[in-house]
Amino acid sequence: MAVNYQIRYATHPKDFVAYHTSRIREEFLIEDLFVTDEINMVYSMYDRFIVGGAFPLKKRPELETIDPIKAEFFLRRRELGIINVGGAGIVKVGDVEYRLQNKDALYVGMGDRLVSFASVNPKNPAMFYFNSAPAHRSCPDVLITLEQARKLEMGSLETSNQRTINQIIINAIVETCQLQMGMTLLKPGSVWNTMPPHVHSRRMEAYFYFEVPDNQAVCHFMGQPHETRPIWMKNHQAVLSPSWSIHAAAGTSNYAFIWGMAGENLDYSDMDAAKISDLK
Repeated sequence: MAVNYQIRYATHPKDFVAYHTSRIREEFLIEDLFVTDEINMVYSMYDRFIVGGAFPLKKRPELETIDPIKAEFFLRRRELGIINVGGAGIVKVGDVEYRLQNKDALYVGMGDRLVSFASVNPKNPAMFYFNSAPAHRSCPDVLITLEQARKLEMGSLETSNQRTINQIIINAIVETCQLQMGMTLLKPGSVWNTMPPHVHSRRMEAYFYFEVPDNQAVCHFMGQPHETRPIWMKNHQAVLSPSWSIHAAAGTSNYAFIWGMAGENLDYSDMDAAKISDLK
């Protein structure tokens, strides 16, 4: 069974400003997360955060450990958040199976258990996007449907950023060590997300863009508020966001994205806002 990974190293913001387009994409963009019957992931030096994808079709890929973890089990010292962005699927954790519909999530706590992925119908396969962070204790496994998410209605159509923020794996709903995840759905006619922007020096973040229509794209903006850079992204691609970086985007159509965070605290509102008029 194929489990593939890359390692990405941390970058100083003074070095980042000298990066050209291809270097920015090499360091921060994550492509090809979904390969048939494989698990692909990036092990980031930002808070030891892992971004990955599992695309089961004919097989049931297992989340095997990888060398950077230096552990017999992937979850020996880690917690895991999974969100299904495809058809109905099954996640097996140890001896327990969980059925995830589209946009359902599963939190998996630390522990020596195998995790595997399967599709209910190979003609409409599941696509499991996941994030993982180091953990210091075991928290209960929890299945969270999209309906159970805490919903925040943000923005307006007049400013092209009317959106619903679905807080899914957050401390108000699920007990975790440091991992937080959620999903933002933009309304038709809206293209901007996380605007006005912010940074949060106490944690890093990763964005995964999906439901981007064919022949459309999302332009993700990163960097310090006074020194920003764009990354053009396609459907089913993710991007790493250091703690010193904004993480906002505009698309050529409306779209959806999953945000995942790890770091020093679990206070969702702990962020340092930047004024739109101050962006450069």
